[in-house]
Amino acid sequence: MTTLPTPHPLPGFQPASRRDRLAARMDAWMTSPALYTWALANPITRWFLKRRSEQLFELMAGFVHSQVLLACVRLRLLETVRAAPRTLEELAALTQLPADGLQRLLDSAVSMRLMALRSGGRYGLGGLGAPVTAHTGIRDMVEHNATLYDDLRDPLALLRAPDQAGMHAYWPYTDKPTDTPRPAAPAEQYARYSSLMATSQRFVIDELLAAYPFADHRCVLDVGGGMGGWVAALAKAQPHLRLQLFDLPPVAALAHQKLQDLGLGPRITTFGGSFTQDPLPTGADLVTLVRVAHDHDDATVLTVLRAIHAALPLGGSLLLAEPMARSDGQPSSTDPYFHFYLMAMGSGRLRTPQALGALMAQAGFTHIEPVPNPMPLHAQLLVGRKSQCLPLLTPECVNTN
Repeated sequence: MTTLPTPHPLPGFQPASRRDRLAARMDAWMTSPALYTWALANPITRWFLKRRSEQLFELMAGFVHSQVLLACVRLRLLETVRAAPRTLEELAALTQLPADGLQRLLDSAVSMRLMALRSGGRYGLGGLGAPVTAHTGIRDMVEHNATLYDDLRDPLALLRAPDQAGMHAYWPYTDKPTDTPRPAAPAEQYARYSSLMATSQRFVIDELLAAYPFADHRCVLDVGGGMGGWVAALAKAQPHLRLQLFDLPPVAALAHQKLQDLGLGPRITTFGGSFTQDPLPTGADLVTLVRVAHDHDDATVLTVLRAIHAALPLGGSLLLAEPMARSDGQPSSTDPYFHFYLMAMGSGRLRTPQALGALMAQAGFTHIEPVPNPMPLHAQLLVGRKSQCLPLLTPECVNTN
């Protein structure tokens, strides 16, 4: 029998810790065929084995679930059965689809709780179908995700060349991972992504209004404000506030017209420019940065944060709202989505609250802390202040406001 040579440690190799050795034993135990046979024969452990198998199957079937949802959205099935429960034959006539194929879709939607069976063999609205019909933003994002799923057909190709993704071409402002300047996008492309952001922003708006005391401020500047959905909602919720919006010139022009149409023009001033190249308008004691940082790399985010810090008065605050990664190692169903979505989009990245807080501190902000959020699914919140203190004294400095 041939004796294999003893492997030498790799450069930088560290001996396994006690925790790592325990994890290795657990890995060997959990993958043992003998354990599977034993667990299958035991009534107590059989339940855990069955549950783990179901969870694994859900992972494998996840793409099919997303496509069932997409089909329901494109056919407007959920809106149809919300108006009145319908039979298979009625829905087949409305959708012009063969009854046999449509029934597979309808039964799949029932199993996913998008629909529910009603009396007389009719299909009605299910518990998870209700929010899809109630919010345009959900339907728009479901349709938009079809582009992401095209990119994910070959996940290895996406990992090797994310700049070739179809999602990357969708967004006209993302950082290009090369030194080649990105050509100016046509106006309709800005309108397209701005409209998508506006319809999908409603959930974050509700979370912001519920979580932060905007009554404490006089003037708020929203950086990267899109078509003004957030500042418009804030203007209505806090009538005392003066508001400013800053975004790329084509987007700012769209926002200006929309805000005029809403009758909010006198209260909200729009500014066009690039937050990586142009100074931000002054006068605000609070700046909001809502779902912007995750679209860009660290260098760009730091540039934006420094521009915000320069525009604020002493005692002014930055409120940052972002989808954030979990930092405690616990499972999160949203993290994989954002990791791959942002990679396909361009140079974006999902960061932990600690990583974002470190960038804020590097830009000069102090007293950085999370803001409790009753529904942190769509965004977590961080607030930081511009204080009069030396950088080396930042942890101990007291806000002068």
